[in-house]
Amino acid sequence: MKISIISGSHRTASQSEKVARFIQRTLEEQKLCDDSWLFSLAGNPLPLWEESIWEGDSEWQQRLAPVSAELASSDAFVVIAPEWHGQVPSGLKNFFLMWGKGELAHKPALIVTVSSADGGAYPVAELRMSSYKNNRICYIPEQVIVRNVERVLNDDPARNDTEADAYFRERILFALKILQQYALALGQVRASGVTATEKFKNGM
Repeated sequence: MKISIISGSHRTASQSEKVARFIQRTLEEQKLCDDSWLFSLAGNPLPLWEESIWEGDSEWQQRLAPVSAELASSDAFVVIAPEWHGQVPSGLKNFFLMWGKGELAHKPALIVTVSSADGGAYPVAELRMSSYKNNRICYIPEQVIVRNVERVLNDDPARNDTEADAYFRERILFALKILQQYALALGQVRASGVTATEKFKNGM
């Protein structure tokens, strides 16, 4: 099983990437998957979507093919989104526009949002409402909102709020175990063949 992690912040050395790397370590240390892959949007590595993607533009194909291969070989995803002005960062929304050939389709994903204070709920709602339609990613019911993120999940224990840090470590592991089981279950759904269609390429 392969679980891929998408760190949705454009910023370098972001708190979202800190959380992403903690999740990747947890997946590996707890042996929840055989392989993991972390894709960070730091520096906004994907230009804005444009229609030449649909026309098979060679530059776009060269840029997207390696990422597409990693996503296609994944069984599940963790999508990490900081809350910027109550929203998901534009680069993360742009990311979801790129994949319409089944790379994400009918695969489970855990939403993890990040807030420097007590926020983080708005990105959960936004991702569930508008990021899945045509790529058909399947968000599981569980989610994690990492609040006051600067004070948890740090490598240096002295920088952590002990009680909050312990809670988030336990809650993240709980959610990842659920994600693993959804990955096993939805693998059977894809293997059934009922999801394969050329007629209904887009969601309604």
